[in-house]
Order: sequence, then C-alpha cells, then structure tokens
Amino acid sequence: MSKKVENPQDAVVAEAVSKTEAFFEKNGKLVVAILVVLVLLVAGGYAYKSFVLDRNVAAAEELIVEAQERFAGETPDYALALNGDEAGAGFLDVVEQYGSTPAGNLAKHYAGVCYLHLGDLDLAAEYLAKYKAVKGLAGAVVNAQNIGLRGDIAVEQGNYEEAVKLYKKAVAASDNNFTVPLYLYKQGLALVALGNQAEAKACFQTIVDDYKSSFEAREAERHLGL
Repeated sequence: MSKKVENPQDAVVAEAVSKTEAFFEKNGKLVVAILVVLVLLVAGGYAYKSFVLDRNVAAAEELIVEAQERFAGETPDYALALNGDEAGAGFLDVVEQYGSTPAGNLAKHYAGVCYLHLGDLDLAAEYLAKYKAVKGLAGAVVNAQNIGLRGDIAVEQGNYEEAVKLYKKAVAASDNNFTVPLYLYKQGLALVALGNQAEAKACFQTIVDDYKSSFEAREAERHLGL
C-alpha cells in the first residue's frame, strides 16, 4: 500500500498508511476472528421468510469461509482470496452470487481490503464503498476499519481533506481501544499535511489522555514533543 515519498510532508502522511499495515500484522488474527463472528451474528439475526433466501444465506456463508481461509492463512494470498479458483470461491464470487446477503455484504469489504493489498486503489475504494455498515459490537469494529481504509486511500491519492473527514467518521464509528487511537493518529497526520497544527495536536493529545496504553500514544507523545 505504500508509495514513493517525494517530500517531507509526504513522509509524514505516508506514516499514516504504514500504521494500517502494522495494525494488520499485529492484530490480523483478531480482525479476522471478528469478521468471522460478524458473519455468524448477522446471518443468525437475518429475518428471511422465503426458503430461497434462507438457502442463499447458507450458501453465501459456505463460500465466504473458503475465501477467508485464503485471506487469513500464514501467508495470505490476496489475489486467490479475491478471485478464487477451482478449489474454492473468492470474495468476488460471493459478491456476485450472493451480494444481498450478510456474507455478501462482508465480502465487499474483504474484496476492498484485497484490492488495497494488491495496489489497485480504484477498485479498493469501489468495493469498500459498497459495504453497508452493520449493527453490533463486532460490526462496529469492521465499520470503523472500512471507513478508515477509505481514508488511507484518500491519503495515497493526496486528498488529505477527504482523509481527515473519513478518519473522523472512523473514530466515531466504534468506541474501542484498537481502531479509535489508530484513526485519531492518522487524522492528526493528515491534518499536519494540511498545515493545521492546532487540530492535529488536539488529536494527538486525545490519544495521550484517553488511550495511554495504545501504541499510538507513544507516537502521539513524540509529535507533541513530550
């Protein structure tokens, strides 16, 4: 997801994108576990009256598990998880065949993440935007991650104002110790790139005050000169 840095300002903002990569490396299994639980919780609470729709929900769940296995392996194969092969479905298969089901909705998010890892920002943004936010604690974390990744794409494209807006939404989407300090920090970096030091410092200070145990707290202190 990283790109060539051409000036000091870009170096500061590129750090925002690298934080997502570090987050996936550190919390990858947790994120995947949350996504798996989300499929079960959302699907379990879905009120379909038609037998055909019930059957589609079950079929979609089976397909997305196949794709998840490629996504969450020790050496993830994002292209295979995205497109699938004769041995198993990919996230695009789930979207195409069962896009209206809970698993199909989640597959849109997964597809966006895969495209982001593969370096296709346009398709990553397209599929991430297709995902519809869901309710519940597990869903809130995915909702925040989805918006935050769209913020990362805006950073990559040099649209820092849009990135700030998206990171703010990502912070508000879920009250937890994983995504909130991460996206507050990214928001601060994007504000630095815009020359808005006052609001950037406010973001960093919130991390230091309210999320002291987070990795971002140490980084925020560095930016505050503490």
